[in-house]
Amino acid sequence: MIRHVVSWRLAATEPAARAADAAAIVERLEALVGVVPEIRTLQVGTDVVGNPNWDVVLIADYEDLGALARYQVHPAHEVAAAFIRSVAAEKAAVDVQF
Repeated sequence: MIRHVVSWRLAATEPAARAADAAAIVERLEALVGVVPEIRTLQVGTDVVGNPNWDVVLIADYEDLGALARYQVHPAHEVAAAFIRSVAAEKAAVDVQF
């Protein structure tokens, strides 16, 4: 199993815009469940304590590296990723095999 963990720091500096962008990321990523068959599990959420480092995190599991690669190029994922790139200032990702 591959666990894919991604964190984003959003570009917006105004709190309402930041919250709206975070909510939109969550909505778009959660919508991939059932659309992208490679997703085994997917959790996405926003920071709840005001951490200055990261605003949104995704934790998703895939059967293997091939499934992760197919997820990355799935058209629905590419649409979500394009939106995220448009509102994120920074991204950190790690993929771990269990």
